[in-house]
Amino acid sequence: MSNNKFIRKFAVGLFFLSTFGSCSIENDIPYPIVESAITGIRVEGQRGAETTAFEAASINNSARTVTLYVNDSVDISDMRITQLQVSNNAMLLADSAACKDYSRFPQQGFASLDSIPMSANTRMDFSSPVKFTLRTYQDYVWTVTVNQIIQRDIDVQGMVSYVLDADSRTLIIRVGADQDLSNIQIVTLNLAGEYGEVRPAVGSNVTDVHDFTSAQHFYTRLNWEETWTDWTVFVFHSESNASTDASIFPMSSTASLSGTVQSGQVPIIEYREQGGTWQTLDNSLVIVTGTRYTASFTGLAPGVTYQYRVTTGGVTSSEQSFTTVRAAALENGGLENWSEGSLTSGNSYYIPNATGSNFWGTGNSATAIYRTNITTPTDDSYSGRAAELHSQSALGVKMAAGNLFAGDFQQDPESMLDGLLHFGQPFSSFPTALRLYYKYTTAPMQTVGSITQLPSNIAALVGRPDSCHIYIALSDKSEPYEIRTRASSRQLFDKNDAN
Repeated sequence: MSNNKFIRKFAVGLFFLSTFGSCSIENDIPYPIVESAITGIRVEGQRGAETTAFEAASINNSARTVTLYVNDSVDISDMRITQLQVSNNAMLLADSAACKDYSRFPQQGFASLDSIPMSANTRMDFSSPVKFTLRTYQDYVWTVTVNQIIQRDIDVQGMVSYVLDADSRTLIIRVGADQDLSNIQIVTLNLAGEYGEVRPAVGSNVTDVHDFTSAQHFYTRLNWEETWTDWTVFVFHSESNASTDASIFPMSSTASLSGTVQSGQVPIIEYREQGGTWQTLDNSLVIVTGTRYTASFTGLAPGVTYQYRVTTGGVTSSEQSFTTVRAAALENGGLENWSEGSLTSGNSYYIPNATGSNFWGTGNSATAIYRTNITTPTDDSYSGRAAELHSQSALGVKMAAGNLFAGDFQQDPESMLDGLLHFGQPFSSFPTALRLYYKYTTAPMQTVGSITQLPSNIAALVGRPDSCHIYIALSDKSEPYEIRTRASSRQLFDKNDAN
């Protein structure tokens, strides 16, 4: 019952029947297909792959896989699940080999630990991927993979780079040639991660160790470990103080530069349009964290080649170049071009694309069955033509929301009144905003038939004003985002999706 317009990019009754014979009962009617999926999962210590803050798990419905990350505060061999939600009230069967107490693991999905008995035990061993079976009339096997990130941050005064090998428990630090190896100042030495402990073999505090003319030893213990392990730390001089591994990521009007720098220094970055005059990037656009730096170029022109150079420790790198991405026009972005399709019944419907194109999609091919078009061209526009999205009842059978989206629409083969929407079209440029002209007239939502036949959450909307949603979403999915409107297998757009 809403008006929807959006853009997305990716790399978007039960019947029993028996036949009775004289001496036997036979039932050859197949069970209905009721799929179930993991719709939400949380565990202790959950974080993002690139950030220490909490980040939702990545759920792949087509592959039936879930991937999530945790920090180093938890033991993944004995980790507690705090939320595990499944669709269609499926029975939840966990891998008994991974459960700490299979007899007390919930057999139904749960939104939080408060929603299950205190006697329940949701601890599992996620050292390897764990399988869950969701049982409806069929079994659907899902695989959950937990990746642990041990955040080992290393920084000493004058550091240029370091190499850490967790398997051999060895750390090699490179410092500038002007650093005194007998008087190294340790800033950070989190060999046991953010939540673990580190102590020197000699002395009480890590920062009290200064002499690295020979290797030093440190003992570490991860947050959940009881025993200490021995790490060997070497410090050597680097051949150069200058950054040698800078990399650039250009977009349409911006670019991001990253590289290494000697600890305590801020690089000087110069850039210019190819053949133009050099200008120095403002220091506020350069962020240094330990020995890593990132720099942001703004106000660039699309499709133009630029040059840059980096100076650290008085040494200037060779000139490098990059070319910004050309600006890309959205196909039929003005919605001037329309064509018509037709059903086998002879009913026609509007398509918001030129003949032969399929960038934009609508639900018109479904509502045309009832001689209704919910998205039509109109000359009532700021300039030229526009799309009119009109929520309306299709011959009194079902309320349909006016919609327009990048992608395609297919009718649900199991329900003529529902659809499968595939959100997303390939898009290789870097948009910065969605700008459009629109006007919107709301009206109270209405329905036909008895209101008592509607689900309570829908019935409560009757009489309220209709609402309009306009948005753009960019995704790194390798396939379109499937939207299912059928209630038994509903999957809607989720702005918190990991992609």
